[in-house]
Amino acid sequence: VSGENLNSQDHECEMEMEDNETIGVLIENSDNTTSLEARSGKDIQGITWKTETSDYKSRDEFRRFRLERLWIVEPRPLIVEQAKQGCQPTLKGGIYYDYFKYNNCLMPFKQDYSPDYGGMLWCTSRHDLYFCSRYKIGHLNALTSRTTEVLDVKGHVVPSKEHPGNHMHGFTKTCIEAMAVGHKLLIIGGNYGELICKHLNRPGVSFCFQLENEAKINSIEIFKRPTATSEAINFVASDQGGGVDIFDVEKTFQFSHFQFPWPVKHASSSPDGRQLVVVGDDPEGRLVDSESGSTIQSFRGHFGCSCSSAWHPDGNMFATGNTDRTCRIWDVRNLLQPVAALEGNATAISSISFTSDGRFMAMCEDVDFVHVYDVQDAFRREQEIDLFGHVSGLSFSPDTEYLFISVSIDTVPTLLSYQRRHRIYHYLDSMN
Repeated sequence: VSGENLNSQDHECEMEMEDNETIGVLIENSDNTTSLEARSGKDIQGITWKTETSDYKSRDEFRRFRLERLWIVEPRPLIVEQAKQGCQPTLKGGIYYDYFKYNNCLMPFKQDYSPDYGGMLWCTSRHDLYFCSRYKIGHLNALTSRTTEVLDVKGHVVPSKEHPGNHMHGFTKTCIEAMAVGHKLLIIGGNYGELICKHLNRPGVSFCFQLENEAKINSIEIFKRPTATSEAINFVASDQGGGVDIFDVEKTFQFSHFQFPWPVKHASSSPDGRQLVVVGDDPEGRLVDSESGSTIQSFRGHFGCSCSSAWHPDGNMFATGNTDRTCRIWDVRNLLQPVAALEGNATAISSISFTSDGRFMAMCEDVDFVHVYDVQDAFRREQEIDLFGHVSGLSFSPDTEYLFISVSIDTVPTLLSYQRRHRIYHYLDSMN
């Protein structure tokens, strides 16, 4: 690599750090904002423009500047250009979810910036949200805006009962890299292959496990899988060493291990629990049998590394997000080519989520943008949500009424809330 290229890369890195620091200061100094205040002209993130810490006169001015810088520091211009060739045009301007409110501080502890990962927010009901803040997991009651601490893994964490494979000595100062919440379970993954499981309706920690290769946990998903007599609660963990591990929570955490030839960034289960989508540091993804780990079929369409995936509730369709700045939609009945390709604005597609009724799909970019698509309209229309910061989490409420977006950039986690389109504004205002 020439000295000129190295100097250029250093300069681009410095620009990115400067922008992140600027946004960090803006977020730290932001205010809570209601839907009524936003409609009256207040910034949706409660940011005050043109202050001692910001020379920008408006959100629009900083957006133009920010986009120019993001495009300059794009490390993968060739694959981005290749990927956009096959993307379908979409009509922007749809409004499927109305702005509801902004909470400027969920917990007074910083959330580390994890590039290309947007799984740090989980919603189990319209009022119950779980989020991560460095070494802590918090719970937010969205109705009262009250936050409580659920688990602190900075100190020594040990399991409450002995089980085969349980790491009885526990862990100390676990750096949280991934998390999942569902079926009254909280699972967190660490930087050195740690997995910690807590039953939310029981005191203490239920299970501690460490991967043999001590590889970083990249993603976790909790799902149900059919058994001979009923259904079992499982979770799947993907790691940087190319492993996908499935744990049976009810059978003392027995697990299956599947190995892949590249780091696995994300694995997601089909609604019936029989298949997995596995993606990672390769343009090719795989549809896998969740029982045997055997590849049912590979699929190719992306040009970079994939970092996210999600299934449509009907079980016939799934989506994958990639560093090539695209999200591709696939039909399991024909994986020769994607049925749709959707282009982001500036960065990797780090998280994808469908509403439980299958009507809408949301995808977030690593920073600054969230896109919501009408699935019934074949993804031809979208709502674009423009914000500043790292999108650390994205989650629809199970009843589809709310869309929650967690935003930070080495700052305290903040929350943007949107409500499924209603035209009676006085109801929204009464809830703020």
